[in-house]
Formats: sequence, C-alpha cells, structure tokens
Amino acid sequence: MTTELSYRPPRLDAIIFDYNGVIGLQPTLLGWSGLAELTGWGTDQLGHFQSAFWSAREPYDSGELDDAGFWTAVLGHRPNPELLIRLRAVDTALWTRTDDRVVALLHRFRQAGLPMVLLSNAPHPVSDALDAADWRPLMTDALYSARLGMNKPHPATYRNALVATGVRDPGRVLFIDDRADNCRAAADLGLRTLHYTGSPADIETHLRFEAAA
Repeated sequence: MTTELSYRPPRLDAIIFDYNGVIGLQPTLLGWSGLAELTGWGTDQLGHFQSAFWSAREPYDSGELDDAGFWTAVLGHRPNPELLIRLRAVDTALWTRTDDRVVALLHRFRQAGLPMVLLSNAPHPVSDALDAADWRPLMTDALYSARLGMNKPHPATYRNALVATGVRDPGRVLFIDDRADNCRAAADLGLRTLHYTGSPADIETHLRFEAAA
C-alpha cells in the first residue's frame, strides 16, 4: 500500500547564484600578498591589510564609495591616478577567477532550460569584469550590489533577483550562496536555499533531490 504525502514541495523553476565562493574562486594567499605589497603593506602585515580592506569593502560593494574613496580608506591617503588604476586592476583580477567545475554545471543547467540569475556583492569594476566573462551569457540576468545600491543580505536584493528569474513564487527558486547569513535572509523571504561549502557535487545532489521532490 502506498501512502501519498499530504504536502509536495513545488517544482524548481529557477536558480539564483552568488558569485564569489560559488562560481568564483576565493582569492589565494599569493593574490592577497601581491595586492598588499602593491599598497605598500609588507607581507608580514597581511592581516592588518586585510582588516583595513574589509572595513571599507561593504560601502564599496554597495556603490557608496567609488574606487578612489575605497582605496583612500584602505591606504589612509588618496592614491595617485597611476596607482589607483593598478589597484583597481589587481583587485578585480583577485575576485574574477572562476571554478571551471561550477561553470560546467551552468552549461548543463542552461541546456536543461533552467533560468539562472547571478546575485553578487560586487563593486563596479568587478561587476563590469563579470559581465564580460565568457560564461556570463549562460545567466538570464546578473544583479550586482553596486548597481542595486545595496548589499546582500538586504531583503530587496533577493526580491530584485526573484523578479529577474521571471518566477513569482519564491518557493520555486533555489538560492545558492557560500555565506550562511545570506542564505538565512533568502529563506526568510521563502526562497529555497543551499549553503555552498565548495563542492560542486553538493549542487548536483541538491538539484537531484529537488527534482525528485
């Protein structure tokens, strides 16, 4: 005798992807050290450099600070135009290395006709670089914090991404992010979530589970 469940989860109609830590690889120690040296911080001061970097990153990601404002906050003085160009280029390269394994999954999902939207906390230079990436056309749309004027986990970022998927019911959309707080905020709005910890197999397993459900 088969007993039918009284509740069946709705089908999955779209995916919202975070970039850094999911599609994008985290910066290497060598990359961090190179950026720190460019700013004049010694490798023995890497921790102090990263603290200064992150203390100013949120307003840079949201577009509140421009390039000069961000690097002035990190350095403690305004960089000259030539240094600013180099800092912007090296910083952008630091955040735009992609995980080929995840990109391969994007190709598969696109072939399956599943709409995908990118939702990333990223300043303007990184946003522009990601839009120029060869995998970017696989996405239905891409939303960046600097262009939205707000960072995840602000609820409006998820609402904008949901609209971009073309799916009205958040329960039919999966949000994938490497940060638990971002996933919690998405879940509060009714989105399904996957807290990604670095294994593309987890995405495949979760999608198979969702399809079976």
